[in-house]
Amino acid sequence: MKLSIVIPAYNEGKTIHLILDKVKSVKLDGNFEKEVIIVNDYSKDDTEESVHRYMSNNPDLNIQYYKHPFNKGKGAALHTGIQHASGEYIVIQDADLEYDPEEYNALLKPIIRGMADIVYGSRFVGNQPHRILFFWHSIGNKLLTFLSNMFTNLNLTDMETCYKLFNAEIIKAINLKEERFGFEPEVTAKIARIPNIRIYEVGISYYGRTYEEGKKIGWKDGFRAIYCILKYGLFRAS
Repeated sequence: MKLSIVIPAYNEGKTIHLILDKVKSVKLDGNFEKEVIIVNDYSKDDTEESVHRYMSNNPDLNIQYYKHPFNKGKGAALHTGIQHASGEYIVIQDADLEYDPEEYNALLKPIIRGMADIVYGSRFVGNQPHRILFFWHSIGNKLLTFLSNMFTNLNLTDMETCYKLFNAEIIKAINLKEERFGFEPEVTAKIARIPNIRIYEVGISYYGRTYEEGKKIGWKDGFRAIYCILKYGLFRAS
């Protein structure tokens, strides 16, 4: 069995080697092997050079590299990564250091036990460490999750989480359209419609970044998320 780790990257040249070190070091349970898929969304820094240098210095790590000819957005980068993934399961990993790859096994546990098709990693449950940062971001995340749950009839605690692990056959069959931060509510709404889908949630840690440290999501993305919740949840757009 193979786990494809999809990493969208935009201007992460200074830190992408650090997250790749963490991905490389994690030992997966269940005899899973790793495939790393990096999608460079037209970075303006040395992200490409950093990735190529890492690939040359770490030939034992299976890394597939793709790049966009212009900036399309995180969602578009995820679409590209999902399309090229060859593993039976796919997990999303941001290129920053906010999420810890050591927790892949927590996400895989319900999969290995044959209980789940999709697993979300929640920053709001469990006893893992969480960096204390933005009050209004936490309120916004909980509001978006609440609105999403209203229309999907799920009881998620963290719809906006980066850590989502999918059965590859299921996620590849979904027609995903959102090219930026609308990916999260869109994919949640569309998987919720699948008959007999088994969705699990596990607690994860969170090492959030400040805007000075490179955090990119802003209030405009929050309004887009609300629009996508209504579009794909309430109005059930395909």
